[in-house]
Amino acid sequence: MKVLIAIDSFKGSLSSLKASEAITKGIKEVDPNMETVALPLADGGEGTVEALVAATNGSIITTTVTGPLGGSVEANYGILGNQNTAVIEVAEACGLPLVPISHRNPAITTTYGVGELISDAVNKGCRDFIIGLGGSATNDAGVGMLQALGYRFLDEDYQEIGYGGIELMKLGHIDSSKVRPDLKESSFRIACDVHNPLYGPNGAAYVFGPQKGASSEMVEELDQGLKHFAAIVHKETGINFQHIAGAGAAGGLGAAFAGFLNSNMQSGIDLVLEVIRLAEQLKDVDLVITGEGKLDGQTSMGKAPVGVAAKASEQGIPVIALAGGTTKEAEVLNTLGVTSYFSIVNGPVSLEEAMRPENAYYNLKTSASQLLRLIKAFY
Repeated sequence: MKVLIAIDSFKGSLSSLKASEAITKGIKEVDPNMETVALPLADGGEGTVEALVAATNGSIITTTVTGPLGGSVEANYGILGNQNTAVIEVAEACGLPLVPISHRNPAITTTYGVGELISDAVNKGCRDFIIGLGGSATNDAGVGMLQALGYRFLDEDYQEIGYGGIELMKLGHIDSSKVRPDLKESSFRIACDVHNPLYGPNGAAYVFGPQKGASSEMVEELDQGLKHFAAIVHKETGINFQHIAGAGAAGGLGAAFAGFLNSNMQSGIDLVLEVIRLAEQLKDVDLVITGEGKLDGQTSMGKAPVGVAAKASEQGIPVIALAGGTTKEAEVLNTLGVTSYFSIVNGPVSLEEAMRPENAYYNLKTSASQLLRLIKAFY
């Protein structure tokens, strides 16, 4: 019997790597000779770098970049095993956790560090990029990132504008004469699971601005800035951002990638499964174990376990999903390729206790062990 383990992280408890390790140990307790293959998993958000680096025998790179408030921060990105593909989570350089709650202000935060991560990877020979959008503290339409790559954003007097979303209203001209020429040789695949436009009631400022520290008055100002930015870009390049689904992702970074870096936006899980070659890895597999921290109604909307189950069901392979908790809404998973799903928590316990890494690890290992004992009895 061959078991493939492709499980997402249990956020706040276990990384995908540790969750895979726990399940593997549980299986080996039942049968030390059982063949197991572990594929660390993510859906394009947090943990994507770690998962793809592990799956391809790549390496983690740590470098110092400009943080969202302008100071220096240490950020990680990955270079995959082919030595040509860099995988970057934008939150490493401009993420909300990098800004103390009392200092959160998307009017001034910048994505400059994201551009510095891209430049560092280009300098190391990478020309293929996988970018995970999400979790940003910014609303600058990716202008900071583009500034780091050589684009110049100028006011009506041809002076460079500053950092942050509030500066977008000053934009009058765009100069691309100093852009890194090697970017023309580079391709960008964007893991993006939101479809918000750049501006308007469903745009970056109105939908995501408040959680980044914007007041209602600031939201209106930021939205006007995004609208003005889009108008200038349309006038100078012919690009219409408002027709690009996902342009409002990560405070408008989606627009910058789509409009200036000729990027291809994809579902996060589809992109990850493509990179780890899940379809090929499923050959000769008898059982798939997947899961995440919580299985609920959101899981069915493009999350990792459903992506795995869909690929496995195409080949008629049964799928077990494990989670810290499940809800009634998870029942739909049985129609999406998940054969059966289980909570690994066996009794009344506080959320804090359940999420302790040592407890989550033990419960995941034990659940895998008990399930395999039952399966072997009939296999």
